[in-house]
Amino acid sequence: MGNKTNGLLALLGIGALAYWKYKKSTPEQQQAVKDKINSAKDNLNKWGNDLKDKANEVASQAQSKFDEAKTKVEDSASNI
Repeated sequence: MGNKTNGLLALLGIGALAYWKYKKSTPEQQQAVKDKINSAKDNLNKWGNDLKDKANEVASQAQSKFDEAKTKVEDSASNI
């Protein structure tokens, strides 16, 4: 449990330091940080949407393969 507590305290300290440094920076530097965060957010959203599109495409392909196999089985069953 000590490692988790130390890690959490370290993370909290780094966050406080980053916040303090951000607040003391110039408006131009603050805008640069905001731009980086927005860019990272946009990239993450784009990556998530791409992943979702690919998952939907794979699901669609799987559904069509299933329908194809189902039709074959039904056809062979009706021929018996």
